[in-house]
Amino acid sequence: MYDLTGFQRDLLYVVAGLDDPHGLAVKDELEEYYEKEIHHGRLYPNLDTLVEKGLVEKSQRDRRTNEYAATRRGEREIQARADWEAEYITHDS
Repeated sequence: MYDLTGFQRDLLYVVAGLDDPHGLAVKDELEEYYEKEIHHGRLYPNLDTLVEKGLVEKSQRDRRTNEYAATRRGEREIQARADWEAEYITHDS
């Protein structure tokens, strides 16, 4: 995951976390988080990069809609990132 951009990492998290991760649902989630429009020219090439890296699977729901799902590798990468982050975040109560 170290070689992903922050945007690609956010995409992976959203794909893994959505119940119905299709392109527009992913776009809507990211627009809400970033509080600005995410253009298709940014979204889909970055999703394709995640597919090429084996972190996300892409399938076709219908002629116009692609569905995405985190692969086992993608899920492992998310967990490894969470573990790494936890090493540096103290939880003083």
